Amino acid sequence: MNKKVTKYLHHVIDEKGAGYFILIDPDTRKEKDLRSFVKQVNSAGVDGILVGGSLLLGSDFSRTVKIVKEESNTPVIIFPGSTQQVSPDADAILFISLISGRNPNYLIGDQVLAAPTIKKINLETIPTGYMLFQCGRTTTAEYMSNTKPLPPHKPEIAVAHALAAQYMGMEYVYLEAGSGADHPIPADIIQKVSSHISIPIITGGGIRKPAQAAERVNSGAKFIVTGNLFNAQNDPDLMNKFAEAIHYKGK
Repeated sequence: MNKKVTKYLHHVIDEKGAGYFILIDPDTRKEKDLRSFVKQVNSAGVDGILVGGSLLLGSDFSRTVKIVKEESNTPVIIFPGSTQQVSPDADAILFISLISGRNPNYLIGDQVLAAPTIKKINLETIPTGYMLFQCGRTTTAEYMSNTKPLPPHKPEIAVAHALAAQYMGMEYVYLEAGSGADHPIPADIIQKVSSHISIPIITGGGIRKPAQAAERVNSGAKFIVTGNLFNAQNDPDLMNKFAEAIHYKGK
């Protein structure tokens, strides 16, 4: 399989030091607003758009992906919350195993169900170890996955899980505080994990300020994700500030 998006992501890291993803939840934006928002993203220095959600209620997932792809000038990557979130219009999919939990459906069960469809539509996969942390309130990801999140004050547990992901051949680890988390993954957790693994770290959830993003990049994160922050406000200037804080190379 052509690993076009994977090569692009490595290029982003090499050229910019770290990359910036915007996460779009299909339930939050309808067609006209969605098209307008993606055009805003295009002009803000964002390196990729993630599409997905832990719980989708009234949206047409495939239609959302198609619209985002039509408007985006960066890769569109599915961030799946279920086996229903697969589309041939995306450029790639994070092929996620929720390694922080012990629910077999999210460790391997849903992956087995989705794999034949992904093969059929020839969708690029990015194998990713997904690690959910307790960062305040109970998030949708925690509730829907029926898994216990990792404690943020126990970095050795996070390190062990990330090493396991690397040894199983995963290409990324995703340290997730959860959508709407009270606060992001602690920088010291990211630093400890980064010092023990050689695969890139993605982190998101609870990041509301560019300085928080920069701190996590300085601690070793290679991709920063924001989502809910821009559901409540359309602020192109803030989005640009996030990109500037994250892209530290060449400044």
